[in-house]
This record gives sequence, structure tokens and C-alpha cells, in this order.
Amino acid sequence: MRTKRRVTVAATVVSMCMALSGCVTTSGDVVRGQMPSAPTVARTVEWPEGLPGGVAPAKPGPGVVPGPGPGHGEMVEFTGPPGPIPTELNKYALPAYTVAAPDILIIDAIRLIPKPPYRIEPLEVLLINVPDPLPGQPISGQYTVSPEGTVNLGFTYGTVKVGGMTLDQVQSSIKTHLSGFIKNAQVTVSLAQFRGLQQIRGEHLIRPDGTISLGSYGCVFVAGLTLCQVKEVVEQHLSRFLLNPIVSVDVFAYNSKKYYVILDGGGFGQQVFAFPSTGNETVLDAISLIQGLAPVSSKKRIWVARPSPCDHGCSQVLPVDWRAITEGGVTCTNYQLFPGDRVFVHADCLIAFDNWLSKILAPVERVLGVTLLGASVVNTIRNSGHFNTTNGAIIVP
Repeated sequence: MRTKRRVTVAATVVSMCMALSGCVTTSGDVVRGQMPSAPTVARTVEWPEGLPGGVAPAKPGPGVVPGPGPGHGEMVEFTGPPGPIPTELNKYALPAYTVAAPDILIIDAIRLIPKPPYRIEPLEVLLINVPDPLPGQPISGQYTVSPEGTVNLGFTYGTVKVGGMTLDQVQSSIKTHLSGFIKNAQVTVSLAQFRGLQQIRGEHLIRPDGTISLGSYGCVFVAGLTLCQVKEVVEQHLSRFLLNPIVSVDVFAYNSKKYYVILDGGGFGQQVFAFPSTGNETVLDAISLIQGLAPVSSKKRIWVARPSPCDHGCSQVLPVDWRAITEGGVTCTNYQLFPGDRVFVHADCLIAFDNWLSKILAPVERVLGVTLLGASVVNTIRNSGHFNTTNGAIIVP
């Protein structure tokens, strides 16, 4: 009889401890995504039209009820239009990408023609052609303007000052210079590459203030714009300096839109991993980037938490069946991840309970250990009786 009472008391204590650790309720039911102490209240709300980050939420299909996350005691049923949630075999195309800091854009110059009259500057490239040069010393091809503003036409011809001149002035200056070497020299000069092309073409980091630098042409605000809009504002800004400019814009590095993988440490903190979102990742892809589940992770308590506006009183949680995804190849819960999604992997209940119990008992064990050690030392000294003395020396056993 006493044994049965002890077993009953022990089982009650264990169930209460596990309830405190969030694994089971006092009735023994396993809780997935809901704290046992929170009441369950059902209500109906409308599905939000949009989410932060420029991503439209997936509409829940028939039988899909996004439930609350941990700490929420409210089951929510959405009445939005029916439709499947995007998964591995049923992915949705994301809306037009809006750039933001610290994305990196790559801009290529399709047509950049300076407004006339254009004056030659250092580091620009001129195309010079002289039909009748000296024998064996042709003047034909591209010539780079030196930092001093001169062009070197060869060892015999020397250099000509062209910095700050228009193309007509450069042509006249070169023709006058060559008149001492070539009789009735005919010269044609055109602009092969101007310095502005080097400033515009290439990678451009979106700075914290939402602008990109175009070198001497100034800065352009692009944060929150789509790629087509960025192309328009860049061309409009360059039109102040160039004649009908045309550029192409693309994203070189997606750094502003991310999704997160959160690993619960079973009572010893949590690990958060952030990865750039490109619109094609799934839950399995996210877990593979962290080399799989941790030893303390639970395979039954994994979900995707989708961000919702502050004034929307519910949590959008999609439960994940990890065993079905990995062992059976079932794609129903291998959801497509959107920017801002959180893939939460809860710790195993028994491991979490063991860690919780160790944190409670560890201080007690230390106190008892010190007490027992002190008591044993005192008892040893008392039981030794009298000190042994030999030749005046005191020997302590």
C-alpha cells in the first residue's frame, strides 16, 4: 500500500515538473505549439491583405487552420479565400522585389552619351586616326588621356594637351601639332570611352540612408523601389548630365530579405541563423543549411511562424511534419519560405525536462556537497581523538 502511494506521489511530481517545463499538461497530453496553462478560445478573423517585407501571405486551404505559437492561448480560424499554402511542389512566385539596404545592385551602361559640348577629362579614351602618318609610325586606335590631360601619339610625335577641350578643339590641336611632322595632316577624333562609364557601371551597395552612389554624378535614393523603378530613377537622374541615358539594373546580392531558423536549446538558450531569401527555399532547405537538426531537437515540434502586423491579433503558425518530409518524401508540410519567416525547432521534451531539473538540483547538490565535505572533515578531526606526539612533533592522522 505504501509502495503504491509512493509511486502515485512520484508520478504526480514528475507530471507537475514536466508541465512547468512546457512538455505536457497535468493531464498528460502532449502540447504542440501551445502552453498548457493558456485557455483556448476560438474566434474568426479575416486574413490580412499583406505582410511586412513585400510578401503576400499564402491563403489557407480547406482544413488548414493556422494555430497560435507558444505563449498564445487562442485558436484562430481564418475565413479568407480558399487556396493551398505554397509547398515544395506548389510554389508561388513572389511579388516584385523591392530593394533595401544592404542589397547590392549591379548596373550596366547600355547607352551613355555626354551632352554637347563635352570637354575631355583625364582617364578618358579617344579614338584618333591619321590616314597618312610617317612610314612605320601609324596613328590609329584608342589613346587614353593621362592624368595630366595629355595624349601620347608615339615616340616621334610626342604628346598633345587635350584636357578641358571639346572634340573639335582636340582635333584642331592634334592637327596643328602634327603639321611639324606631316604635311597637310588629316585627323579624325572621336570619344571611345568617357570617364562617366567607369563610375556608373559595376556593383553599387545600397547605403543605410537608402541611396546608391554614382560617383561624380551624385547619389540616387532607391530604397523601397522595384528594379524597374530603380532603372527609371537612375536614368532620370543621369539625364541631367547625359543625353538620353539607358542602363540595366539587377540585384547582385540579396541581403535585405531574410528568413530565420531558430533552434531551441532545451532550457540553455536558443540559436538563431539568418539566411537571405531568394523565393525558392523550403523548410528542408533551411534545415539543411544548419547541417540538420541538433541532438537536443525534437522531430515532432517544428513549425513555421509567419510574421503578421502588430494590429492583427493572432499568430500565423504552420506545423511541420519532419518525419513525413524526410522519411516519406511527403511535401504537404515542406512549406515554401517567404521573407521574414521563422522556422522554429523546439527541443525534445525529455531533454528539456532533464535540463530544467538539472538547473533546479545543481545548486542544491553544490550546497549539500560542501556541507557533506565540511561535516566529514569535522568528524575526521573529532574521531582522531588526541594528537600523537613523537619527539616533540605533532602528527595529525
